[in-house]
Amino acid sequence: MTKKSSGEMAYDALMAAIREGIYLPGDRLREEDVGEKLGLSRTPVREALRRLESDRIVEHRPRMGAVVRRLGHAEVVELYEMRVVLERTAAELAAQHGTEAEFDTLDDLNTEIAAERNNPNRAAAINQAFHRGLYLACRNRFLLEAARALNNALLLLGPTTFTDEARIDTVASQHQMIVDALRSGDIEGAGAAAEAHLQTSLRQRLKALAG
Repeated sequence: MTKKSSGEMAYDALMAAIREGIYLPGDRLREEDVGEKLGLSRTPVREALRRLESDRIVEHRPRMGAVVRRLGHAEVVELYEMRVVLERTAAELAAQHGTEAEFDTLDDLNTEIAAERNNPNRAAAINQAFHRGLYLACRNRFLLEAARALNNALLLLGPTTFTDEARIDTVASQHQMIVDALRSGDIEGAGAAAEAHLQTSLRQRLKALAG
């Protein structure tokens, strides 16, 4: 296995920090502060920030320097439009090709989400695992690769909307509708349930943006 360079390790550490909400959209990323917080020297941090800028996760602003990008209203809508296309297709394919073991895993993850209602960040992380599991069950490597391409943009959505317990109940209920359709081999029903779930998620995101 090839050993990672210090710049690559800094990139991975910064990506993890953004994914975990340590740095949020709009936050300034000063090389010295980031290095101190993540235990890294400034040179690899500088390299990581340049790479994040090319990935469009970070942007350079005059008099501020590197800042985590914040998605605007139009970008959020466009992102969810793509998610609907991909995830509806993934659910339809999973209904055809997925296994009972994979559906059991999705069920277990959904149960874990509901159990973590007092820990929104943990619930959000499990939710991501649920959606990854749905894509894996579709058995289409090209669709999976297209979904991975959206991951960077998903990092820029900001804080989780799972701070509202009612939101977690809605998510768990909609996930269950997806899993039930998968188990019954209902291709159209699985796709429709996945699309309805993402439309609900989009409404929550737009509500958070407006607030």
